[in-house]
Amino acid sequence: MSWFYRNCLRPALFAQDSEEIHNRTLAALSWASRHESICEAGATFFGAPPLPVKLFGLNFPNPVGLAAGMDKHAAAAPIWPALGFGFSELGGVTWHAQPGNPAPRMFRAVADEALINRMGFNNAGAEAMALRLADWRARGRWPSHPVGINLGKSKITPLENAAADYANSFRVLWPHADFFVVNVSSPNTPNLRQLQDKAALDEILAALDETQRAFLAARTPPGRARPILVKVAPDLSFTALDEILELAGPRQVAGIVATNTTIARPDASREELKKVYAETGGLSGRPLRARSTEIIRHLFRQTGGMLPIIGVGGIFNAADAWEKITSGASLVQLYTGLVYEGPGVVKNIVEGLRARLADAGLTDLPSAVGMSVK
Repeated sequence: MSWFYRNCLRPALFAQDSEEIHNRTLAALSWASRHESICEAGATFFGAPPLPVKLFGLNFPNPVGLAAGMDKHAAAAPIWPALGFGFSELGGVTWHAQPGNPAPRMFRAVADEALINRMGFNNAGAEAMALRLADWRARGRWPSHPVGINLGKSKITPLENAAADYANSFRVLWPHADFFVVNVSSPNTPNLRQLQDKAALDEILAALDETQRAFLAARTPPGRARPILVKVAPDLSFTALDEILELAGPRQVAGIVATNTTIARPDASREELKKVYAETGGLSGRPLRARSTEIIRHLFRQTGGMLPIIGVGGIFNAADAWEKITSGASLVQLYTGLVYEGPGVVKNIVEGLRARLADAGLTDLPSAVGMSVK
């Protein structure tokens, strides 16, 4: 299927505008999500074999997840397990609905298997997502794997009010997700990355912690606290990353998502690549692989492997995923790899990971986490 997708389907898809075909694909997947029989048929072709991981108190069927940005509106939430994913991260979502940045705002660097986007958190707002998720549950179409939500800051909200903005989204969406990711690392909202500063991030995490405590106190029995992770930029220095790690204990950060897209650009000699790389926005895909892995290794070393990491950036196959895992990632996520490799990519990765575990004489995936770093 991967060969057929790359050589037959992908050229036709890539002949169209990147954002336009993304929206058309999500619309088709949203339609399919409403039909159990179609999802079951999809699982027959694309479902991944089991490779279970228990993390954050959650049971993941396999370690390969859908990265944020692919399904910003939870439009196709039920279909992702059928495509083999072991979990999905929906969003990013903001408290206020917003259109995002002007189009065109998504570009392909095909020769480098990369994407550049400057979407700008285009979404219908946290309350609209909450209604969509409640509707999926009411229809009996809730995903069969853990569901996370990526939280961003509304563009109209001043930085000094960011904590309240994140807390509002968290409060509305808390009943509908298994875990949350605080996104302070997107390069496409003005000044957002300033919130990676230790003091600013501490204020956001404190507001989320207070909101969560209020939820749990009002429930009998209290229920399960939602793990809160922080997504970091690949452009941060190791010193800045270490400052973020200092908040993990005091603010009960459950894990780190490493990494978001980068504002850096690789060297390019071909004119078509130079033109794409001149666009502003975040770069994802193969050129990000090495830097994201480098950051994963650093985070794993600094925490002694005690703080779980979700590895993102340049994962296209089992070798890429294995590199992230053996460098310290307990789970991995795809976005650009799905665009370039097609719907069979998750199954191929999980099968490859199972084979690598067997070759290494290991019985479970956690045994491989950080293996090349220890």
